[in-house]
Amino acid sequence: MSGAINPGGWRPQMTTAGAEGDTATHTGNRALMLEEALLFEIGSFDRSGVDFDAGEPMLTGRHIGGPVESWMEAVAYDSASFARTSAIGLPGLAEGEAVRHYTRLSRQNYAIDLGLFPLGSCTMKHNPRLNEKVARMKGFADVHPLQPQQSVQGALRVIDELADWLLKLTAMHSVAMTPKAGAHGELCGILCIKAALDARGENRPVILVPESAHGTNPATAAFAGFKVENIPATSEGRVDLAALTARLGPDVAGVMITNPNTCGLFERDMRAISDAVHAAGGYVYCDGANFNAIVGRVRPGDLGVDAMHINLHKTFSTPHGGGGPGSGPVVLSAALAPFAPIPFVTHGADGSLHLVEEENIDEGHGQSFGRMCAFHGQMGMFTRALSYIMSHGADGLKQVAEDAVLNANYVLRSLDDVLDAPFGASGPCMHEALFSDAGFADGFTTIDVAKGLIDEGFHPMTVYFPLVVHGAMLIEPTETEGKATLDQFIGALRSLAARAKQGEPSLKTAPHFAPRGRLDETLAARKPILAWQGDK
Repeated sequence: MSGAINPGGWRPQMTTAGAEGDTATHTGNRALMLEEALLFEIGSFDRSGVDFDAGEPMLTGRHIGGPVESWMEAVAYDSASFARTSAIGLPGLAEGEAVRHYTRLSRQNYAIDLGLFPLGSCTMKHNPRLNEKVARMKGFADVHPLQPQQSVQGALRVIDELADWLLKLTAMHSVAMTPKAGAHGELCGILCIKAALDARGENRPVILVPESAHGTNPATAAFAGFKVENIPATSEGRVDLAALTARLGPDVAGVMITNPNTCGLFERDMRAISDAVHAAGGYVYCDGANFNAIVGRVRPGDLGVDAMHINLHKTFSTPHGGGGPGSGPVVLSAALAPFAPIPFVTHGADGSLHLVEEENIDEGHGQSFGRMCAFHGQMGMFTRALSYIMSHGADGLKQVAEDAVLNANYVLRSLDDVLDAPFGASGPCMHEALFSDAGFADGFTTIDVAKGLIDEGFHPMTVYFPLVVHGAMLIEPTETEGKATLDQFIGALRSLAARAKQGEPSLKTAPHFAPRGRLDETLAARKPILAWQGDK
């Protein structure tokens, strides 16, 4: 085949255990695919991997609270009460055994540095190593939240400059930097809305959530004490504007909307939605988890958004918080800015930076709803994100969105002749392409295609979400994947779609080439075995 990935046609084959022609091995290993034992099966319970000195004998003749000659004597005496009286039940391993065990397990893990991670709505993309280098610089990696503020001026300036970039990219009034990730940011925005309504003396108990929104949106609103009501989608996969405006009233606090939404579509009526909600006295919360698709191209503030979280660990470098906790700053409109949480960075008259740690009416921030967390945010994510933004620049960030959208549409149009694309006629998709299992042979479903992808060497896409599509397959290629990788992935999915439509039996038992075969996922979820059970 001209232009094929492997024109010669030959490739080393892996065989499944028990297959015709399979050669059994004494160890159960198959070349570099290792049959890794548990630590309990490797180590011995009657020995330790470390030699301890006998140590000094325990002090005697003293009692807790009695006189001691030094703190060392006190610790030595007190530790006697914690001495175990029975076997600890853990195997003893040498350092080499422990290192090899975890290294071998790590080789069975899939990672973004190994290949495409097509998870829809998750933005799993390459993390530039420059950002990692910056995050590990002295003064950032070892900064402590309890240091005197004058000793962390550089860290505060990173927070301040990153906040400035976020405001420019979103056209919003202010930003709360402390929320730890997406759902935490959602809660921050909803608490700002709640505080604003309390300041107005209004009781508005209802939050409207379109069915095309992220699943965390209704959960967050309910957690904050609101009643959640669903707004349907149109046949195009977008918010039904007529249904939303018809439901607005004095009991509605606002709407939580995901844009671009979980169908991979931009909400074209966003400005009209915001205007209608504001006219009814409510506020607009936008889920910014999909900001990767519009960064540098669309400013949410121009669309009438009052609050939006930004997943720094998705849009600006580190996928899903790999390398540390996530970070979900929340940008706020002028209407909600007075209610932002503390702490936040301010500028002193001498050019220095300092953190506002307490509410103070005299300084204009007495309406804050309080704190989201004890300290100031996730420094590792702040440095990575600022490095990412500054290395791209305004033009580069615009290209991030353009390439992410281009890649998603390339996937959509390369597969919509073999996979059902329920919203394929709704216009170009944004960052992700959505397919369903319609047209598969009887008994074949999305999960079979997902398991087949493992055999093809890819992590499966997001499955069965969003719920508005039966048998959903949600694919986000991101902007960091090249055409060669996408072509290989598309070829694999086309092959799997053909097998599912033909009802090929082997697809029902995939994966065949993974370290383990298909698991009973229902049993694993409902009756998990999380502890070693010996020889049982």
